[in-house]
This record gives sequence, C-alpha cells and structure tokens, in this order.
Amino acid sequence: MLILSILGFFVLIFLVAIITVAIAWMVFLREASEVGTAVGEGVGAEEKLGIDRAGAGFDETVIEDESPLFRNDRLSTLNFWDNLLTRFDFIEILKLRLAQAELDWNVGRVTLTMLLCGTIAFLLAQSVLPVWAAVPVGIAVAMAPYGYILRVRDRRFRKFQEVFPDVLDSLARALRAGYPLSAAFELVANETPAPVAAEMKKVAVEANLGMGWQRALENLGQRMPLLEVNLFGAAVTLHARTGGKLSEVMTGLAETMRESLALEGEVRALAAHGKLTGLILTILPIAIAIMMLIVSPNYMYVLYEHPMGKTLIAAAIACLVLAHFIIRKLVDIRI
Repeated sequence: MLILSILGFFVLIFLVAIITVAIAWMVFLREASEVGTAVGEGVGAEEKLGIDRAGAGFDETVIEDESPLFRNDRLSTLNFWDNLLTRFDFIEILKLRLAQAELDWNVGRVTLTMLLCGTIAFLLAQSVLPVWAAVPVGIAVAMAPYGYILRVRDRRFRKFQEVFPDVLDSLARALRAGYPLSAAFELVANETPAPVAAEMKKVAVEANLGMGWQRALENLGQRMPLLEVNLFGAAVTLHARTGGKLSEVMTGLAETMRESLALEGEVRALAAHGKLTGLILTILPIAIAIMMLIVSPNYMYVLYEHPMGKTLIAAAIACLVLAHFIIRKLVDIRI
C-alpha cells in the first residue's frame, strides 16, 4: 500500500509538471508570434508609406503598453482556450461575477485553475475513496475558486450597503447646496471610501461622456444588483422625467435603508447561533476520526482496509456536507 501511494504521488507530480510546462510553452509561442507579426506589419507599413524614422524625427523608443481607450475582450491569452470559452454561455456570468467582485482576474486563468484543481483533487481522492465519491470531490474542489469569487462579491456588496445610506445623505446635502447632479456625484466619489467611491465615479464618468443618467444608473444596477441601488436609480430617473425635490427623496431612502440594515443585523445575530451549531456538528466527527487515528490507528485501519470501508467513509463525508448545507439553509433568513 505504501509503494502504491508513493507511485501515485510521483505520477501526480509528473502530470502537474507536464500541464504547467505545456501552458507556459503555448504562452511563449503565442507571445513570440504576436511580436513577430507586429514587427513585420510595422516594418511593412513604413516601407509602403516611405517613412524615414530618422528623417521624420521619430523617437526610437517603442511604446509597449496599449492605450487604455481600447478594451480587451479576450477571455484568455491562449487562442485555442479563448475560442473554446466563447462557445459557452456561463462564461459571461463568470465575467459579470468577476466585475462585481472587482477582481482583476482573467477568465481564462480562472477556468484553467479550476480545471487543474479539480483534476488534482480527483486523483488524490481516488486513492482514498471510490470513483463515484472522488468525482464529486473533484467537482467541489474545482468550484472552490468560483466560491471564493462569490464570497468576495458578497463581502463587497455588504460594504456597499453599509456605506450607501451615508452616500445618499451626502448627495442630498450637495444638491441642497446648489450642486448639479454630476458635480454632486464627483464630490461624493472623492470623499467616500471604497467600494462606493469607485462606483460613483464610474456613474459620473459614464453620464458625462454622453451615455445619459438612465443608462449609467442601469449599468450601476448591473454591477451592484441590490434593492437599494435599484430604488436609487428609479428615483433619479423619475426625477429627471417629472422633476421634484430629489434631495428629500434621497434623505427618505437613506433612512429606510438604515432601518433595513438594522433589522438585517438583528436577524444575522439571531441566526449566528444556528450557523455555529452546524459548523461544530460538521467538524466534530472529523476531529474525532483524527484523534482516533492518533490514539489507536489500528482501530481505524480496519475500516479503511475493509471492502466496504471506503464506501462507508464516502457516505459519511457526503452526509456531513449535506447536513451542513441543510442547517445553513434553515438559518439563512432573507428579509
């Protein structure tokens, strides 16, 4: 058994090394081909136009960075992977989640990381668990990066909800002082902390560049799919059509949002006991199994070496995970 474990470990390391070297080699070939193509096109264009760099007074320094005015919609730096990802619809959802979490990650790298983590987890779990149980383990580990993205996204949404009522009060005060709406947005963007500052600045820039307040607020609602943001966008759009005192509307929205946040805090405090109970009930069997391995390993080896032992271990882990999510779902109260 020890020899098989050692062989499996070396095979796993060998596969990981092959995948890493292959990806690095493909990236190198792609960059080399793009540099060669760019140089060839540049030289050909200069020859066609008859441009003399020295005579025209051009600087010999080459600007390598691309202009920030151009958007890069490529999903991956690898051509074959980019072409493959464009065929799936869920990639757009992943791009939206990355934008909402404000993570500067490439979609291609995220998907490759998920695939690599899932493959490694499946190979490791296959040596301990049956194949039918190793497949869900691999899928769960592969979805771990996506779960991290969702966690960062929820944390950012929570920070936005906490600061947004104060932002509405600041906007209301700026409008009472005589500032126009665009100047009020820029003023609030310079004074508020992240992540509200970045979102307010994006709205002001999009509206000032000719997109219009309605479209800019719709984009804000897509980046921040929160009820508070949708109410704010609807209030500003309605004010632009019918008129009225927008500062009083924003003040009323801020008071309502603070009351809602206070109620959510009370509910979260009441549900914390149930979440902690579910976490303890999930960790306790695993901790007891680890203690038994340390105190009496022969007692646990009987379960592992038995023909039905791996199946029982997989079933126990599945029941623990299922029970944990059921408890969290029961105590997750939405307002």
